[in-house]
Amino acid sequence: MALRLTLKPNERIVVNGCVIRNANRRQTLQIENTADVIRAEDLLDENCEPTPVKQAYFLIQTALIRADTRDTLVPVIQEKLADLATIFSAPVVGGVFEAANWVSQGDYYKALSALRPVMRREEELFARLSGDASPAVALEGEEC
Repeated sequence: MALRLTLKPNERIVVNGCVIRNANRRQTLQIENTADVIRAEDLLDENCEPTPVKQAYFLIQTALIRADTRDTLVPVIQEKLADLATIFSAPVVGGVFEAANWVSQGDYYKALSALRPVMRREEELFARLSGDASPAVALEGEEC
């Protein structure tokens, strides 16, 4: 089954480590074989505040983008996810276990997807601790 992506004007995606920027018009791409694909809006910036979940997310993102680092990163990722599993309670911890499962299967994009709700929960918790009523989730097109 092919992956069909509709890109906004000037939107970037990463395919097998190669950054591709769309032109100034909306375009549709169809990827017909297996490839590591991620939209730029799903990427964390390396300068983000290094919270525990964002650290795990960034490592998985790196494994997705740079296949040459996977052998080194997977054990580190699994260790970070194991640590996260001890911090969160149900149902959030389910996302951590799901991410670990996807990493074990080599599906890094699905692992990132599983961690997004965990990252949002982490942001909410940090916002409560700092007294901020409206947490800024640094994902999906924002700075981090």
